[in-house]
Amino acid sequence: MKKHIISLIIILSAMSIYSQENFEGIENNPLVKEWKTPFETPPFSEIKNEDYMPAFKYAMEKGRREIYHLKQVKQKPNFKNTIVYLENSGALLTRISGVFYNMLYCNATPELQEIAQQLAPLMTEYENDISLDKQLFERIKAVYENPGDLNSEERMLLENTYKSFVRSGANLSDNDKETYRRLTTELATLTLKFSENVLNATNAYTKIITDKGLLAGIPETALAIAHEKAAQKGSDGWLFDLSQPSYLAVLTYADNRDLRKEFYIKYNTRAYKDAFDNQKTIKMILKDRYELARLLGYENYAEYALENRMAEKVIRVYDLEDELLKYSLPAMQKEIAELTDYAYSLGFEGKIERWDFAYYSNKHKSSLYDVNDEMLKPYFKLENVIDGVFGLAETLFGLKFVSNSEIDIYHKDVKVYEVYRQGKFMAVLYLDFYPRDTKKGGAWMTSFRDQKKTGNGEVRPLVSLVMNFTPSTENKPSLLTFDEVKTFMHEFGHATHAMMSDVTYSSLSGTSVPRDFVELPSQLLENWATEKEFLDKFAFHYETGETIPDTLIEKVRKADNYHAGYASCRQISFGLLDMMWHTTAPDKIKNVLKSERNVFDKLEVMPIVKGTCMSTSFSHIFAGGYAAGYYGYKWAEVLEADIFARFKEKGIFNKTVADSYIKNILSKGGTAKPMELYINFLGREPKTDALLKRSGLK
Repeated sequence: MKKHIISLIIILSAMSIYSQENFEGIENNPLVKEWKTPFETPPFSEIKNEDYMPAFKYAMEKGRREIYHLKQVKQKPNFKNTIVYLENSGALLTRISGVFYNMLYCNATPELQEIAQQLAPLMTEYENDISLDKQLFERIKAVYENPGDLNSEERMLLENTYKSFVRSGANLSDNDKETYRRLTTELATLTLKFSENVLNATNAYTKIITDKGLLAGIPETALAIAHEKAAQKGSDGWLFDLSQPSYLAVLTYADNRDLRKEFYIKYNTRAYKDAFDNQKTIKMILKDRYELARLLGYENYAEYALENRMAEKVIRVYDLEDELLKYSLPAMQKEIAELTDYAYSLGFEGKIERWDFAYYSNKHKSSLYDVNDEMLKPYFKLENVIDGVFGLAETLFGLKFVSNSEIDIYHKDVKVYEVYRQGKFMAVLYLDFYPRDTKKGGAWMTSFRDQKKTGNGEVRPLVSLVMNFTPSTENKPSLLTFDEVKTFMHEFGHATHAMMSDVTYSSLSGTSVPRDFVELPSQLLENWATEKEFLDKFAFHYETGETIPDTLIEKVRKADNYHAGYASCRQISFGLLDMMWHTTAPDKIKNVLKSERNVFDKLEVMPIVKGTCMSTSFSHIFAGGYAAGYYGYKWAEVLEADIFARFKEKGIFNKTVADSYIKNILSKGGTAKPMELYINFLGREPKTDALLKRSGLK
């Protein structure tokens, strides 16, 4: 009896550590209470900003208690009572995080940004308390050393769990653990600050033009959008800003060279020597990442990051980049020379500047192939494109989409669908297409909940695609550029990875794979965008209903490799910049711009634009999880080109190939090594030939 009393005192004492907050009434918090909504989707309309912090603190306390109880288990550590228990712990915190962090990127307000800054150190402390817990790690290590009889997915979960703790400082000394805590806390705040600076710098610049003559060349659709934006601000004229559709309309079409130059410089000096300058933030991020990697026994952060990737070593990244550059660089040099000659033929003098490139490229491409975005856009009404992409998913993967207006949404522009396969519910899909001040730039796939299996059945994912496409106007529907169509298909490819997931553990589901493998499904789906059999199914003129002409499709196919060398070199240069930042000792980085130029100058074919800096807005690597991983886009491009060659060989709608792709890759998530999954599907390791041939570079 005395023993039980002592144990109770210990438990109560431990619990009191986490009971300093007053959680009275927390059960009524919409983030905490049970969601009695269709498919347990988030009740966005009920959630207020003031709900987040109390919910997070409560969920963290709940998670800590779960870990405490795990450590008190008297039975010998095994896979179920330790690894599976740990996998399932913190479920409430995961749910709340899924809502908050997605809102932070697609519907951020200054209030949410402030909450995120307050939250960053708390979340990092919580994560560190778990990963640096010696007693907990001893249990995990005991299972790792004596795993028992496990299947392949269980072995992968065990390996990932053990390595995650080691890579998160579990083997460090007490003093080094404190250093680890400091570095990770600083990084959480710094990366968040970087992202906020980019968003704020992007929103800081707008230009209202009242003289329509200055806008010559810009298509009427873009002008209509700009006119509506100005009206919303209570102004006459046309408002252009640095959102993607607006910025690209100026750079691609404006005859006024000074206007193009102004927008190019404004866009490429975002968060550089302005009110939201990210230079110091970059240096601090790199310093902390370097120290973190060295603390854990790695030469630099790139070596640390690559350990769990397909590439594994820095040298393999450089080998890939070098092999592709052998073909890409000469092609780019030839392309720029041809573009310059073309510009001269139109009366241009001097050298092609950065703000001239898109303008003359568009004209040159149109002259070569008699095709341009304005010719294509009438066939890419957004609603038709959605139908086309959904139809492709049905043909290849057997997916059916049912619109549901009853599911709560976080913004009026969001569309929601239930997804089914062979009568089985597979997912909820949210589509968020248009730019707004509270949304960061670019396009991405995310999820509010991941797939997993439980003792009571299966939890299916809640998937979201967020983009910044050309919106509709008062007189015209949303008509997409061909690049926007491909972007939609890219992100939808990610969505298929999440929706087709069929694994037991959520940490292994869907897109929970190495960074240089995660882009495979997304980039693969882009291939169908130039296929006649696909386009014929949905590309109808929004006014006449006419199917996109075969001649136009053929022009699109031929034009798809226009400036393939430039596009390849551009991606490679970003990957090389990323690797430079994460292989260089921070004391060698004195000047952000000079360090950047040392990389870009080696591939430069146009005059340098003084005062512009790409790194200060390079959110992928400084705030988006792609640190020492941007090369992954080219790596995955090699993989997907190789796989699409199989589809082309057997038929782009071939069910046997598609079913094998589902079975061996899409459904598997991270339950096996990527190379193993790849070989299971294709029967061999990847080769670069398919990519180089498809791009016309070899």
